[in-house]
Amino acid sequence: MQGTFFALAAIALWATLASLAVTLRHVPPFLLTGIALLIGSLPAWPFWRQWKISPATLALGIYGLFGFHFLLFLALRMAPPVEANLINYLWPLLIVVLAPAFVPGVKLRLAHVFAAMLGFGGAAFAILGAGTFAAGGSWNWGYVLAFASAFIWASFSLMTKRLASQGRSFPTAAIGLFGLVSGLLALTCHWLVEVPVQLSFQDWGLLTLVGLGPLGTAFFLWDRALKQGDARHIGILSYLTPLASTVLLMMVSGRLFTWDIAVAAAMIISAAVLGTRAR
Repeated sequence: MQGTFFALAAIALWATLASLAVTLRHVPPFLLTGIALLIGSLPAWPFWRQWKISPATLALGIYGLFGFHFLLFLALRMAPPVEANLINYLWPLLIVVLAPAFVPGVKLRLAHVFAAMLGFGGAAFAILGAGTFAAGGSWNWGYVLAFASAFIWASFSLMTKRLASQGRSFPTAAIGLFGLVSGLLALTCHWLVEVPVQLSFQDWGLLTLVGLGPLGTAFFLWDRALKQGDARHIGILSYLTPLASTVLLMMVSGRLFTWDIAVAAAMIISAAVLGTRAR
């Protein structure tokens, strides 16, 4: 149960990211990510002695935090955002179906596959309810990057679970080191490819919220969830993220709820119930 609680807490924080990002849409994405990750790493600084990890573990953390955001932002620039975002939300499905390949002793049952597909369908309704597919539906290499981003987050999550199951898990405080190094890499990307901007006092306040929430505390909670919970169940519960994010966006923007959201909610909640009851 603790793993489920930590997963739901991380999902709740990630659900706020889209609404905060809309408010900060004038801030270049790599700058936003770099500053937020650096701020998000701050709570772990007092525990820097626990950052004594192997180079391979550090590489895994950078692979997960920096690799995921780097490819996602490139995908959102190259491909239509709605479609790229939907493809990126294959990561919960990938966590479920790839769990047996990464985590020893985990078996995949038909109920897990069905629940994961039902959850993805609900995510599609939630995301597409806020936009439409681009005209023509032509191929774009950004779709490949979006899928690669999804694979990175799923494989990073499952490798974290694998290490824990083998008694070789890294301290949760090491997430702070992952965020610190990934933040510096993101700021380097900003310096290389983005136009500098002036940040206001309000911008810094919102960036602090992003850093301490969806790009900070959420990662620490996610790490605890994976180490204590069932990766298959957590993957299915993760489909609550796009639903909650879309609902919160509609509330903040004052938009009316539509049948798409009702269908998405029913599908995702059904998938969560079915998936968490399957053994």
